[in-house]
Parts: sequence; structure tokens; C-alpha cells
Amino acid sequence: MYIILVYDIEMAEGGARASRRIFKTCKKYLSHVQKSVFEGDITPALLKKLQTELNSDIRKDKDSILIFKSRESRWLQKEFWGKEDDKTSNFF
Repeated sequence: MYIILVYDIEMAEGGARASRRIFKTCKKYLSHVQKSVFEGDITPALLKKLQTELNSDIRKDKDSILIFKSRESRWLQKEFWGKEDDKTSNFF
């Protein structure tokens, strides 16, 4: 499956540490697109593993992670508004 993962971390009270850990975990499984956005192909088993790892870092009362799922990247279309970043060439 193909996913887009977006996270939002509240920076007060340990947020910087949580943000760094979440970033490093996401980078192990997905491609970094911009700031707190990742994308990539992932198996259901690896997605579950990613979720387990992220659950240990996210503060459930302050932070959030949003996952968009698709069967394949070819069903998604990317459109840039503003500065285009060549790191995000996975969509057509």
C-alpha cells in the first residue's frame, strides 16, 4: 500500500524531543517529503510496526499523526503550489 503520513507535534513541554524521535522513526520506513510529511510504499506488517514505534513517542494528549492510504501511488496526483521540491517526485 502507499501512504502519506503527516504529523503535528505541540512544541511545549518536550515537544522538540518528541518531534526528533518521530522524524527519525518515520525516516526509517518512508521518504521525507517536507517538514512533517512522509510518503512511500509500505506493507501492512511494516505499517503496524511503524505504528507501534510511533506510539511510544507520541504524546496522545498533545500530538497527532494522520495517515492517508492508497492501494498504489499511481492513484494519486501531486500538484505543487509555490516552491517545488525535487525530493517529492514519487507522484506523477
